[in-house]
Amino acid sequence: MGQGGQRILALYFPYLAPERILRQRLGRHWRALPAAPGEAGAPLVISHRDRNAQRICALDERAEALGLKRGMGLADARAMHPDIDIVEADPHADRRLLESLADWCDRYTPLVAIDGADGLFLDITGCAHLFGGEKALLDDLMARFFHQGFDVRAALASTPGAAWAAARFRSGAVIGRGAEAELMQPLPLPALRLEAATRAGLESVGLRTAGAVMAAPRAPLVRRFGRQLMLRLDQALGRVEEAVSPRMPVAALSVERLLAEPISLMADIEALVLILAGRLKSEMLRRGEGARQIELRLFRVDGAVSRVAIGTSRPLREPRLILRLFHERLAALESEIDAGYGFDLVRLSVLAAAGVDDEQTSLTGDTGDAGEDVALFADRVRARLGRNAILQPVLAQSHLPEEACGLFPYGEAPAAAIHSLGKPRPLRLLLRPEPVDVTAEVPEGPPLNFRWRRALYQVSRSEGPERIAPEWWRLSGPVADAGEPGEEEDPEEASERAEEEAMARLTRDYFRIEDMAGHRYWLFREGFYGRQRPPRWFMHGVFA
Repeated sequence: MGQGGQRILALYFPYLAPERILRQRLGRHWRALPAAPGEAGAPLVISHRDRNAQRICALDERAEALGLKRGMGLADARAMHPDIDIVEADPHADRRLLESLADWCDRYTPLVAIDGADGLFLDITGCAHLFGGEKALLDDLMARFFHQGFDVRAALASTPGAAWAAARFRSGAVIGRGAEAELMQPLPLPALRLEAATRAGLESVGLRTAGAVMAAPRAPLVRRFGRQLMLRLDQALGRVEEAVSPRMPVAALSVERLLAEPISLMADIEALVLILAGRLKSEMLRRGEGARQIELRLFRVDGAVSRVAIGTSRPLREPRLILRLFHERLAALESEIDAGYGFDLVRLSVLAAAGVDDEQTSLTGDTGDAGEDVALFADRVRARLGRNAILQPVLAQSHLPEEACGLFPYGEAPAAAIHSLGKPRPLRLLLRPEPVDVTAEVPEGPPLNFRWRRALYQVSRSEGPERIAPEWWRLSGPVADAGEPGEEEDPEEASERAEEEAMARLTRDYFRIEDMAGHRYWLFREGFYGRQRPPRWFMHGVFA
C-alpha cells in the first residue's frame, strides 16, 4: 500500500531527443498543427558512438514504424533505409529540455523529481482537487504537453514504482490505492525497473512477467538474482517506501493566480505581483516573519518558465515595497523575458524568511529608523543592477590591514568581528602594497625620502614605527630560504632559527609620513636590517 495516502504521477517521454529537434525545425506546436505531406522531412534518427561504432540511441515514431530499433548499428539502419535523417546526440541539450519540463510541471506541484534521462515524478498528494480531481489533472497535463509538441505517457498510482510501470505500459491509467498488485500482474519484466542481465536470467527460468515473479518463492530468487529484484517488486507494491526527492527546495510560502486569459504586458504582471504580495503579507503577519528572498515565476502558455528573484537586506512584507523591488528587477530583465503567447500562471514564493520585530511608531507613523530607507534604496539598486552592485565592508579578525576587512553584498554580510584597531588608518588603502625605493636611517629609523610611481618625495615629518606581525598560523608551513643547518647545529636550534627568520621577514613596521607638500602616506618596512634577506619598503595607503 502507498505510504500515508501518497499519490505519484509518473511521466515518460519516449521521443524526447527527436522532439527537441523537431520543435526547433517545425515549431513548438508541431504535433497539434496539420502537417503538409513531406513537411516533417525524413524519419529522424539520433546516433551516438558506442564502442567504436555509431548506434541508434533514439528515434521518432516514423523511424520506429520502419522497424528500426535503439541500439541498432547506424550502418545497418542506412542499408535498410538510406533516406533516414541522422543527427548526432546531444545529451546536455536533452537534459536541459527535461529540466525545463520539470520547471513547467511546478504548475501542478512543487514536488517534482527527474527520473533518469526521459522521465519525471510528480508528488501530487493533496493537489489533485485544485484541478478537478486526479483524472482531470492527468488529462490536462497530457493535453498541454501534446500542444507543446511532446508525446508523453503518464499514469497515477500510490507508489513511484507502480506509477512508473503504468506510465510505460498503461498510459493514462489512474491506479487506485491497493490496486498495485492487480496492475503489476500482467506486465512484462521491464515494468520492475530491473537491469538487463537480471531480466535475461529470469526469462531463462521461465519467469517473463511481474506476476510470475510475485508468485515464485522469494528466497530462491534472492539467492540467485540478488536483493534488488525483491526490492523493486516491494517498492512497486508499496511494501517498502521509496522516496521521491524534489529537484528544487519547496518554498516556505507560495501564492499564485491562474489566469483565464494569458497576459504579456509588464504592467499587468506588476499588478498581479501587488495582489499576490498582499496575500503573502497576511500569512507573514500571522507568522511574525518577513521575506528575505522572493521569487516570481511566470508560466508561459507554450511551456517556458521565467524566474525572477529579489533579495532584501531586511525582512520585508509590505506589498508596495515588494512591488518596487520587482519593478526594478523586471525593468532590468525586460529584454530577457519573452512573453511569447503570454503567461497563464503567475506565482510568488518566499524562498527565505526571517523574524520581524514590531517597532513602536510615532503618531505620524514614523519609526525614526533612517536605516530602513537606506536598506530599501540598496535593495532597489541591487534589484536593477545586480546582487553585487552595493558592497558592504565588514571587519575581520586579521592583523594584516589588507585582510582586516572584507566586502559582502549589502544585507548579506556576516556579523562583524570584534576588532578594534586603536590606531589611525589611511582613508585610501591600496588594493596591493606597491614597492617603493626608500632612503632611511638604519637600523630602525624612518624614511628620509622615497620614490613612488617615478616621483621623488622628501619627508618633512614622520611617526612610527607601528609593528604588525603576522598570525601564528602563517608560520606553520615550510619556510623558504631558511638556510641549511650547520654541521654542528642542533636540528631544534635550526628550526628555531628558521622560524625567527620567517617572523622577521613577514613582520611589518608601519610609518605615517608627511612630505614637503603636506601630503600624508602610509609606508611600511618588511623585514629587518642585518638579516639574510634585506628589508623591503612598500606604499600601502594615503591619508586624507
